[in-house]
Parts: sequence; C-alpha cells; structure tokens
Amino acid sequence: MAVNPMQIMQFAGHWKAFKERHPKLPAFFKAVSEHALSEGAVFELKVTGADGREMVTNMKLTAEDVETINEIKDMFNS
Repeated sequence: MAVNPMQIMQFAGHWKAFKERHPKLPAFFKAVSEHALSEGAVFELKVTGADGREMVTNMKLTAEDVETINEIKDMFNS
C-alpha cells in the first residue's frame, strides 16, 4: 500500500479542523486510551441519523485490537 504525502497533508488539515469543531471527542479518546484501553473492554457506537434512525454496534477488544489501536494512536502522536 503506497502512502500519498498529499493525502496525509490534506487529512492533517481536516483532522485539525475536526478537533476544533468537536473538542470533546479527542479528549474522550485520550481518557479512554489512558484508562480503559485493554483486552476485554467493550466499545459501543451509536449513531442517530438526521431522520432519527438509530444504528448501534459494539465490539469486545482482543489483545490484537489493542495493539492496532495503539499503533494508530502512535501515528497521530508522531
């Protein structure tokens, strides 16, 4: 998989704007990563569409999931 530097730069700008619009979300992810990111933890995600329709899913983290999440976290903290 080739990495496109222009896409990375574009994403960085979008991510910065996203964090400014939604400052609580990065803070939430930081708290989760410091206190609740471990094998066996359950993530639940609920989305309510503009039409009121709700979709919910969850997943129980494996050791491999935690490792992958930490690798992603390290990419954003570099």
